[in-house]
Amino acid sequence: MEALERVASEVWGPVALAVFSLAGLYMTYMSGGIQFVRFGRCIGGTLKNMTRGGGQGGMSGFQALSTALGGTVGTGNVAGVTLALAMGGPGVLFWMWVSAFIGMATKYSEVLLAVKFRVRNAAGERAGGPMYYIRDGLSKAWRPLAYIFALAGALAAFGMGSAVPSGEIRSALSTLCTEVNVNVGDDFPLAIGLVVAILSAAVLLGGASRLGSVTGLLVPFMSLAYIAACVAVLCVNCDKILLCIKEIVTSALEPRAALGACAAWGFRRGTFSNEAGLGSSPMAHAASTERDCVRQGMAGVFEVFADTIVICTLTGLTLLVTDVIGTGEPTTQLNVASFAGVFGGTASAAIIAVSIALFAFSSLLSWGFYGACCCEFLFGARSLTVYRVLFCSAAVIGAVAKLDVVWLLSDVLNAFMAAPNLIALVALSGTVRRETRQYFNSKKGA
Repeated sequence: MEALERVASEVWGPVALAVFSLAGLYMTYMSGGIQFVRFGRCIGGTLKNMTRGGGQGGMSGFQALSTALGGTVGTGNVAGVTLALAMGGPGVLFWMWVSAFIGMATKYSEVLLAVKFRVRNAAGERAGGPMYYIRDGLSKAWRPLAYIFALAGALAAFGMGSAVPSGEIRSALSTLCTEVNVNVGDDFPLAIGLVVAILSAAVLLGGASRLGSVTGLLVPFMSLAYIAACVAVLCVNCDKILLCIKEIVTSALEPRAALGACAAWGFRRGTFSNEAGLGSSPMAHAASTERDCVRQGMAGVFEVFADTIVICTLTGLTLLVTDVIGTGEPTTQLNVASFAGVFGGTASAAIIAVSIALFAFSSLLSWGFYGACCCEFLFGARSLTVYRVLFCSAAVIGAVAKLDVVWLLSDVLNAFMAAPNLIALVALSGTVRRETRQYFNSKKGA
């Protein structure tokens, strides 16, 4: 256990965060600073394209974006942000914003490449992702990286994609039951695991089209409901918002010893939250019926914006305006306390518990899709049913077992996903630059 902790700490230490940042800055240059120069186009154009329907053998652009957001918008947007603020102070939010804007270029690039090099699978659905743009976009000498990515992704999905979200759902609902004085009994974790497994199987065994239909409803609903709750808290405490923003900026830039910890927590939380560079969500974007790789790439910018700039920021501001950070309470209790002044204790506990449960379930569905994509790349379409059954079964284990080792293994496997992907992004950066220039120099990009 200690050895695994050291490995996980090393692979996601300062060097890794520096690599992510440098890759993002390089892709910012190669994309022409798209997240700055074309920011309005990325956000407005994506919102406009949400009304476009899907086609045969895939998801609509909106469904693909919802699936991608389902994987990135998770419990880290609630409890993860709370822990980061408690450890690094208000300035963490500022560095999360910085990491998000850097990561937007990374996400744009990997989504663009995923759509550019996607293929049709045995079911006639669009399939793509880092393993495909490594295999088909680079020479044969690079192919081992594609298989490393796919193997790491298929294995990581069992842990961080199934077992961990199921455990978080069980924990959130158990906490809620305790809050409302409901005795759930010893079999409650197993029951939750079975329900999660059955529901996820009902969605995932239906393929990309069914997944897109479910995430297209679930993700907007859960995100807007949580955003509305946060906005209500901020409206009640509106007189404190500007002071909190000032505190965020000034504490982030103070030349003191804590600056390093503040920036480190901000970059780590931002990177883990939006997953820019990990190579996971491009697999969802590649399933879109959107034909233009640049247009879908801009949806990747929107994904990072919605995840980090909107949802993570709202979580942080509700904690800061209600002044609950520093009270010493566990992270979930801090989230409940931040809502309690507006909704009351019981209702706040319900809001947080249901939000965490829905965020975790959406992550589970999205990672079920990612793992299946990786499995299909490695072993072909015939392996998918077995893989999906095993993936859903892992949800039962996650609901009843301790997950410390699973978390650490997932962190290591995520590094084995990120490394090949970042190498490929740099190697294919010329394609990103060419496609971006061609699009914006054409009539459709004008």
